[in-house]
Amino acid sequence: MRKYILLFLVIPLFIACGGSKPESEVSFPRLISEGMVIQRDQAISLWGKGIPGEKVRASLAGAIGSTTVLEDSTWKVLLPPLPAGGPFDLNVNIQTVKNIYVGDVWIAGGQSNMEWPLKSGVVGAEEEFNLQEFPNIRFFKVPNDYSAVEKSDVSGGEWKVANAENLPDFSAVAWFFAKKNSLEKNVPVGIIESNWGGTPAEGWTEAKVLAAIPERSYTEEAKEMVENAPKWKEVFAENEKRREMRNILVRRPDSLKAGEVASIAYAESGWSTINLPKDNPMEHIAWVRKRFNLTSTDDLVLVFPRIDQMAYLYINGVQVHYKDWGAGMPDLKIPADILRKGQNVLTIRAVNTWNNRPALGEKDQMYFIQNGKKINLEGTWSYSNSIVEPQLPPVEFFNWKAGVMFNAMIAPLTNYPIKGVIWYQGESNAGRPEEYKELFSTMISNWRARWKIGDFPFLFVQLANFMERLDIQPESNWAYLRDAQTATLELPKTGMAVIIDIGEEKDIHPRNKKDVGERLWLQAEKVAFGGRNLASGPKIDSIYRTENDLKLLYSEIGDGLKLTQGDSVKGFILELEGEKFESNWGKITGKNEVSIQLSPNQNPIGIRYAWADNPEVNLVNSIGLPAWPFKKGL
Repeated sequence: MRKYILLFLVIPLFIACGGSKPESEVSFPRLISEGMVIQRDQAISLWGKGIPGEKVRASLAGAIGSTTVLEDSTWKVLLPPLPAGGPFDLNVNIQTVKNIYVGDVWIAGGQSNMEWPLKSGVVGAEEEFNLQEFPNIRFFKVPNDYSAVEKSDVSGGEWKVANAENLPDFSAVAWFFAKKNSLEKNVPVGIIESNWGGTPAEGWTEAKVLAAIPERSYTEEAKEMVENAPKWKEVFAENEKRREMRNILVRRPDSLKAGEVASIAYAESGWSTINLPKDNPMEHIAWVRKRFNLTSTDDLVLVFPRIDQMAYLYINGVQVHYKDWGAGMPDLKIPADILRKGQNVLTIRAVNTWNNRPALGEKDQMYFIQNGKKINLEGTWSYSNSIVEPQLPPVEFFNWKAGVMFNAMIAPLTNYPIKGVIWYQGESNAGRPEEYKELFSTMISNWRARWKIGDFPFLFVQLANFMERLDIQPESNWAYLRDAQTATLELPKTGMAVIIDIGEEKDIHPRNKKDVGERLWLQAEKVAFGGRNLASGPKIDSIYRTENDLKLLYSEIGDGLKLTQGDSVKGFILELEGEKFESNWGKITGKNEVSIQLSPNQNPIGIRYAWADNPEVNLVNSIGLPAWPFKKGL
């Protein structure tokens, strides 16, 4: 029946076009290209440029639409919604875009934890690489870009199918989410990755919207971006020239010079000395050398796990490894044929484009091992950051400025219908948690207004546990930021994945991305598809006091509260008069109840749970999801 309805709809359009296909060529934005995924069950938006006054006629899977190119050379066609399916061909005038699917399309936004690719040490990644291909899952990676004015198209990118070649470069969180979406709903899935490591939320929000919010840390900057866009356009262009030069220097060491500098015979005249790992960090393109002696050339392995960020490693002038940003450093077996008995030399060329301060080594974690014996590499190294290569040109993080990533990486996407957004960000705003609820809510509302498809689902990740574990930390910025994220759920059709249990103390990029993506999918099932009741961990519902204890009642428990370890609930902090705090523990005393026993002298005025940078927690519901952090007065 659906096909007949579409046929009756398109016949008048075909007649209106004169019954023949217009022959003028048109251009498309990069999103409209081979392999694209189009959102099902929504009007299909197609747009581009052409010759003013010329007709444009488009057809896709029986849906047809037409328009005329405007005087400014732009055109836009709306086709009626289609159900999931494919592959199809899109015909626009005399051009054909092949291999198109219709399914669910999501924007994967945020900073580095969303950007983090499967290939960069993600737990379980190898299992994913060994899977059969998923031809109906495609990713489009928007290149990092920023602009003082809104752009009509992104600066690059193409649709890539989920296969053995492409999968390692996909966002790990988005991949695990997309796979669930495809398998659970049996539909094609398209992920548009628009994310950038280290970026704050204000960079992803329209500047004129931010400029209207008074007395915030970003208000004046947003006004400046709106009022002086031409000036900033020139400043950005000069900055990008310096970035290009820096990237050339970083990625392309002179191979002849490198071989010479890394050789045993090289004289380190003019070099200084540095004590590693004690004297980290260094600066610019850092060259370091360490001589070591061998009695045999067999079975030598380098153990050197900490290199921040990128490095070329040489033994006796021969490159033995390149460690890229985000990649782990493996235990490195050194070929025997480049080694010699007696003196050898390890040379490392290290660069950190994030803060221009490379760091190498960690105590007890920098050595060779040969035949069960360690050759320690800690201590004095030769060091140069200017003799071998020029210093790096200064590059500013202008992409952090209000609105500029929105202009280049979000505005060009807003004609493209989507199912919703998955978002992982907040680390770069943790120093200003008091602003985040308003800022994040403004960003979400701004995106929804610009897409003009209503309140689409916006699903986000609450910050993971991270940094040193402290028993009591009432002023944790990360805890306050998590609280601001929770408050953002006041907006309709939002959902939050809590991951307070799977972070890592020493790494802001926890490698368990599978649970993150799958917890986001639980939110999607509930918020976007209405097919699940239990999608979150236990949420505090009410608190009341008896003579000797506090009773905490929870919702979102499923078959009941459980512990992942131990026999008492960890993570509670009691607030007492005089700004005093005491840690405490609770007991599960009912299906949805936790009791905290109070001593005779305790008269708490508030209670907090999982309120720290890196709290110890163990309370979950029957499907293993962690209880939400909270802060309540009593």
